[in-house]
Amino acid sequence: MECCFPLISDYNRSMNDVAVSIDNPLLAALNPEQRQAVEATGGPLLVLAGAGTGKTRVLTTRIACILMNKLAWPDEILAVTFTNKAAREMAERIDLLLTSPSPVRGEGWGGGNISARQNTPSLTLPPAGGGNSLRWMGTFHSIGARVIRRHAEKLGLTSSFTILDVDDQLRLLKAILAELHIDEKSLPPKLFSAVIQSWKDQGLTPDNITSAQDLQAAGGQAARVYKAYQERLRSLNAADFGDLILHMLTLFTRHPGVLEEYAKRFKYILVDEYQDTNVAQYLWLRLLASFHKNICCVGDDDQSIYSWRGAEVGNILRFERDYPNARTVRLERNYRSTPHILAAASAVIANNRGRLGKTLWTHVKDGEKIRLKSVWDEREEARFIGEEVEDMQKKGIPLGGMAILVRAGFQTRAFEERFLTLGVPYRVIGGLRFYERAEIRDAVAYLRIIASPADGLAFERVINIPRRGIGQATMQQLHTVARNLNASLYNATMHLLKTGEIKGKLASSLQRFIDSCERWRKKLDELTLPEIVDLVLEESGYRAMWQQEKTPEAAGKLENLKELSRAVGEFENINNFLEHVSLVTEAANADSNADMVSLMTLHAAKGLEFDAVFLPGWEEGLFPHQRAIDESGARGLEEERRLAYVGMTRARKKLTIAHAANRRIYNQWQSSVPSRFIAEIPQEHIETLDGGVYGSAQSGGNGNWKDEVAAILGGAPKKEESHFARGARVFHQKFGYGRIESSSGGHLDIAFEKAGHKKVLADFVKPA
Repeated sequence: MECCFPLISDYNRSMNDVAVSIDNPLLAALNPEQRQAVEATGGPLLVLAGAGTGKTRVLTTRIACILMNKLAWPDEILAVTFTNKAAREMAERIDLLLTSPSPVRGEGWGGGNISARQNTPSLTLPPAGGGNSLRWMGTFHSIGARVIRRHAEKLGLTSSFTILDVDDQLRLLKAILAELHIDEKSLPPKLFSAVIQSWKDQGLTPDNITSAQDLQAAGGQAARVYKAYQERLRSLNAADFGDLILHMLTLFTRHPGVLEEYAKRFKYILVDEYQDTNVAQYLWLRLLASFHKNICCVGDDDQSIYSWRGAEVGNILRFERDYPNARTVRLERNYRSTPHILAAASAVIANNRGRLGKTLWTHVKDGEKIRLKSVWDEREEARFIGEEVEDMQKKGIPLGGMAILVRAGFQTRAFEERFLTLGVPYRVIGGLRFYERAEIRDAVAYLRIIASPADGLAFERVINIPRRGIGQATMQQLHTVARNLNASLYNATMHLLKTGEIKGKLASSLQRFIDSCERWRKKLDELTLPEIVDLVLEESGYRAMWQQEKTPEAAGKLENLKELSRAVGEFENINNFLEHVSLVTEAANADSNADMVSLMTLHAAKGLEFDAVFLPGWEEGLFPHQRAIDESGARGLEEERRLAYVGMTRARKKLTIAHAANRRIYNQWQSSVPSRFIAEIPQEHIETLDGGVYGSAQSGGNGNWKDEVAAILGGAPKKEESHFARGARVFHQKFGYGRIESSSGGHLDIAFEKAGHKKVLADFVKPA
């Protein structure tokens, strides 16, 4: 992708390489590759930093050395990252390097706590007019806000402009949709918000949107909404977070003098997590680096896992083409994981084509192999991992040193339930516990009303979700009547409908709600709990509400609702389930500072590390996730593989991968086959645990799991044809009795008497 903004052609002056002093005491702490990255202080530099290779040390030491050697003043260094936490950590570590005795490390050092120091003179920053602080170190958005406030009038704003949060943006978009006569039920504000943010991430203003791009989003309505939205923001003297980057691009391209000021100011530009930049951030950095060309980007193309929020892995892949004279330094020495873990992770990621290439290694000579466990279903998976956690704790590994990393948020429920049963404390990182998630609370509130119409809190929560036109004034009226009659809100509503005190569309909406609740309550004796949940989600319009949203978050919420439907099937009746939810919620109030197992998604785990890591759910369709492949094809598959790499490299000492032969989807059992990523791990790095569904494939078994995964990918050793004949009656442990309709390569199409038509493996059925 060529830069669509003009770079400054006049700024062709490049700096000669300037190497920092070879006797610099700061360099004693670095390995040869880290030192090479620090010393190359002239010209563009790409540092490919693998997981656990000490990239933060390289960044901070590089900045400290630039300052100590007086190659630039603090105000001439721009250092950008993605989070305030990362920026604060970098600033603290730079200050420590420049004001404390120099750290010296042995062979095993790669970051973390300093184990040894030598007494060397303290290093101090060169004097600067504005003080010693690095004023231009921060996140992309914080730096963008600062630049825009200085030049706000050139953008039609004032320096006191307001930065809108998500709620304000949605309210503004809702008003615009009403003015443009766009039905928000079919095209909701959140859809337009997602489209507009995507365009801003690509550096596109309303004038840059093509008709083809417009037709692909929101039925051809998005471009005019975007234009109206930007005009309204300007009239309100406001901006959203996407504008903090987009406005800088506008400022630099329309006002060359402003670009010249900043491009000349920043002699050194350093970027952390470069693989996570979007197109707008990429263009902004290229513009600023167009004068001095001293840009150092640190990142790992193998850990680019955020395309769903705008990150473009192509930015790091094209660095050497953008800067023909660039150096590339690979940090491959890992200080975190054992040899088996690193070799397995490297073997998996090597199957990606869109990468620059590197192989992690370590001087550590021993370590356990990766353990592979096959289980029957997700409940057995949770039991197995729960037992492993307890066993490891007894052997001295603290709970805080263990983590379970899942591909999809709904997977956490089975482990939460198991840990509650075992009394093992846990925390969910980067998200809420299953029953605390908004969509689950909403669905449970519907069930609470069915079970107990007098539940006023549940009534208030869902009476207007999805929207039924119930406003604050109506709720006040209901509360007043409820107090006067000493009745519940539910009965107060029925009273007002009966007396006719509520009329028109509002009365019709409330009557439909009451009628639905009454109908669902009568169905409790006729339908199973999973069927009740599906009925409520469907007839209330709640599931349709999330299906229409078309945002990345909506897909996860729908998966959670599916998991809720599955979860209720474990209880005899609705009251037992609701009592369980109450107990789970109460247990969540445990001491947050206690030693706890960490539960999180693979996306949330990036940047973290643990002694023991469990990776459950490694099955085709779940991981790699089918939606990623359906939506993005080969590109989506490669990002899923990068996600597997991230998960594997979170482990320091122990790594366990689990996969289930069956999972319940929409309350029906479906057979699963192991993830193709398992087949990509060399056998010499795997120990297959006994007692699994597929047997000990790695230790002399029949290797079914390898053959099955290979068969999915094509060109694999084919399994022998099933010995089951068409029409034969068979038995499956979960699905019961059925007849074979066809067979191919060990796969059977079976019409089960109760479970319906299924595709299963021949290994899981027996003659009836």
